[in-house]
Amino acid sequence: MDLRTRITTALKQAMKDKAADRLSTLRLVNAAIKDKDIDARAEGSEEGVSNADVLAILGKMAKQRMESARAYEEGGRLDLAEREQAEIVVIEEFLPRQLTEEEAAAAIDAALAETGASSIRDMGKVMGVLKAKYTGRMDFGRVGPILKDRLSN
Repeated sequence: MDLRTRITTALKQAMKDKAADRLSTLRLVNAAIKDKDIDARAEGSEEGVSNADVLAILGKMAKQRMESARAYEEGGRLDLAEREQAEIVVIEEFLPRQLTEEEAAAAIDAALAETGASSIRDMGKVMGVLKAKYTGRMDFGRVGPILKDRLSN
């Protein structure tokens, strides 16, 4: 079952269960996917967004909520922070398991070997390989500095 179908099924189940918080989060996810579909059609794509695009959307949404929760906690609004955390839990149900530090390091090593990268100029090639294989499973915000460090030595 593809990701979009899983999300739609979960949305219908949340409606049946009258789980208001879960339902609102799933509706936000569905709306974000539909927005990307509309953008893709405007660019000439007939089928809309792919599973990789949906993973990227979910990853972005989870990251936004983590940042919001952190800001709310710093501002003393724990009620809003808890709500953001609850949304993160729902979104992460549809994301694949994140790579551990060791798995991420091994993936970076493999991508470096695959591309033959030797300087900082090759960083884009390596990131392209990593994004193709590990979208939704790796935090590229943390990978960038690690990769930059390895390529500059």
